[in-house]
Amino acid sequence: MSIKKDEELLKLVKKNEIPAHVAVIMDGNGRWAKNKGLPRIAGHKAGMDTLREIISCAAEIGIKVMTFYAFSTENWKRPPWEVKYLMKLPEEYLQKELCTLMEKNVVIKAIGDLSRLPRKTLSAVNYALESTRNNTGLTINFALNYGGRTEIVDAVKQIAQKVVEGNLDINKIDSHIFAEHLYMRGVPDPDLLIRPSGELRISNFLLWQIAYTEMWFTRILWPDFNREHFLRAINEYQKRDRRFGGINK
Repeated sequence: MSIKKDEELLKLVKKNEIPAHVAVIMDGNGRWAKNKGLPRIAGHKAGMDTLREIISCAAEIGIKVMTFYAFSTENWKRPPWEVKYLMKLPEEYLQKELCTLMEKNVVIKAIGDLSRLPRKTLSAVNYALESTRNNTGLTINFALNYGGRTEIVDAVKQIAQKVVEGNLDINKIDSHIFAEHLYMRGVPDPDLLIRPSGELRISNFLLWQIAYTEMWFTRILWPDFNREHFLRAINEYQKRDRRFGGINK
């Protein structure tokens, strides 16, 4: 993208209406590789370059939280060789990018059932969490072995256990209590959900949190998704009328 084009897009983005939380379903790596006659692994590697670019842009324009769908509970169904490589990606990415993320004051967090991650992957993730926990800039949530339905079931189990133990009155349970038992407790719900690749579905991602999230879909595959597409998504979001079930006066 040219410098002139970048400047034009930045002018369109209203600084006082930046979404606080943007979620992204990183999709299309395999198809991108297939279209180029490359192995699927090449698509995942290219996707890491896109991730780097989008995080940099998000930090620049003042987004507070980004949540990236990196590996779902359903992704275990993929061929073992691909799962093995996908499990190595967080380790590879964090080893390469952690210093840069520290310089940008980025906070790294992870959501999902991390207990099933390979030891080296989990070690790399935990090291990044600990290294960045005192940072105060953009927060990046990586959804690893994450499933929206599993998150909801886990929250129900925690709440039920508290009720059984007498630590929670069942009549006090409301949406706020429920949200406090989710993986991203204390984090504002996404304002905008971006899904590249042309798919028009949620794929079990943040099912509770996206009740009033604005959605932006594009046919661009994730490895081809860039700063220009991201800024266009933000600009489109800013044109929408968010009423949350009410009526704007």
